[in-house]
Amino acid sequence: MVLTRGDDYPIHQTPEPVAYSGTDRNFYDRYFFNGYAPDGSGFFAVALGVYPHLDVIDAHFNVIRGGIQHCIHASRELKMERMDLQVGPIRIEIVEPLQRLRVVVDDFQGISADLYFEGRAFPIEEPRFIHRIGPRAFMDYTRLTQNGRYEGWIEVDGDRRPLAEGTMGTRDRSWGVRPIGARDPQPTPGHMLPGFFWQWTPVNFPQGSLFFHVNNDEHGEAWNTRAAWAGEGADAADLTEGHGSMRTRLDQGTRWPSGGTLSLAVRGAPEQVSFEPLGRFQMRGLGYTHPEWGHGHYKGSLAVEREDIELADLDPLLPENLHVQMPVRVVGSDGSEGIGVFEQLIIGPFSPLGLGEFLDGAR
Repeated sequence: MVLTRGDDYPIHQTPEPVAYSGTDRNFYDRYFFNGYAPDGSGFFAVALGVYPHLDVIDAHFNVIRGGIQHCIHASRELKMERMDLQVGPIRIEIVEPLQRLRVVVDDFQGISADLYFEGRAFPIEEPRFIHRIGPRAFMDYTRLTQNGRYEGWIEVDGDRRPLAEGTMGTRDRSWGVRPIGARDPQPTPGHMLPGFFWQWTPVNFPQGSLFFHVNNDEHGEAWNTRAAWAGEGADAADLTEGHGSMRTRLDQGTRWPSGGTLSLAVRGAPEQVSFEPLGRFQMRGLGYTHPEWGHGHYKGSLAVEREDIELADLDPLLPENLHVQMPVRVVGSDGSEGIGVFEQLIIGPFSPLGLGEFLDGAR
């Protein structure tokens, strides 16, 4: 048994100390933030993941300026202390649970930041994600999602800029089981890795927040989806849920979205919204499919590195470049206008969009 700071809080879920999260080695606990100016510029994103049974914690900070995605990657040994949310120069502070959080990036090779997030309404809880490959759980996790406003500043190579007035974005918290760390070499007989299709489109409208996500199989059948609306200042009892259906366009030769139209049946939300991309953010900057800084990989007692990604120079069909978030301008059928992100990841065949190979692009 190992006692840690968490054991002094009433948060236990099993008879074990907080240091232990059941028995699945792939258990994780993650923070995510993104933000953008009202015109979609100045996109930034943060992620921090705790992997209790790998005894690793990692974090990433990214900001886009002048077509370059500036990244800090950091990883350290967790030492079984899950309440210490600092990895190298990056730390997260819970100022007011479910409402106000702070992200601090101490200077590392010219990049630093101090950001406060304030939720616009109570977070929504997405339906539990459970997906198996044969008998083996590939995913089993829960996520809360919340739109909000930011204040603070970001500095890159001596150029400190306060966040633009009206900067908004989204943060989420997810926990459960995902593939993390070293790949499992043991195959699942008779069960190939299926195609994977993911879209996530949180949007900030002046009057409230719209949320839509879908996980489809390679034939376009949804295995997890939800649309939800949270009016400004809504509490948990005021959130409304319903259904959505997205018609997606792809940029030729890529698997990146060039826009889409979402039809909705959600009380409080427009019946239809259209998405126009304003830029592109590569999720590999937060460790997603990154060949060197993937989630949960052991990098030693502490490792920190800066990476600068020239967005115009990327091969869109390399596996590490498939996963993107596009800042988007959004227009509703009721005339309302908003701004948000259009996140997409397509791996393998996806027949509704004419993708028949593992890594072919749109024609």
